[in-house]
Amino acid sequence: MKHFILAAGVATALAGAPRLAAAQQGGYPVATTAQTQFVYQNGAVVRREGPATTPLTQNVRLANGTKINYKSGIVEFPGGKLTTLKEGDFVRPDGGLVFATPGSAAAARGNGPAPASTTFSTYTLPTRVVPGNATAETGALQLRVQLLERKVELLNRKVALLAQGQAASPDARQIDLDLTALDAQLQGGK
Repeated sequence: MKHFILAAGVATALAGAPRLAAAQQGGYPVATTAQTQFVYQNGAVVRREGPATTPLTQNVRLANGTKINYKSGIVEFPGGKLTTLKEGDFVRPDGGLVFATPGSAAAARGNGPAPASTTFSTYTLPTRVVPGNATAETGALQLRVQLLERKVELLNRKVALLAQGQAASPDARQIDLDLTALDAQLQGGK
């Protein structure tokens, strides 16, 4: 009798496993506009389009792969990083995260609570330098952007090598040398 109950429990658990796995894979694709925001309000995520809000009834996945859990406010970014939205925080249609308070930003970084006197400025997405409008300042900025893009590319390659267990390979050492040289260029351009 004990074996029958154990077998029935295992069968029930296995029958529910595919549905659980599908739910964890993350959300249903949603179409967005430039004004779409997924805001954490009153313990749940709502979709805001201008002044109108609509409660979500399921987890969503944005075009860039960002997943949003509508009940808990947990956001999973395409690289696998997780964060939890606090009251008033929202996710933009491009997957960017905007914090409502310094405290929620500190919590997302894993820092302790921010002091009540903390001030912060509104985040603005920097625009990319357009070639052709070259002044000395925009030229320097454009070079810095290119160096930072190269650094990100090198870091991604190093992460891929580390994931393959090749931390001591000649490729990894060369990437370290390239990163050191890039850092020196970036420090010199301040």
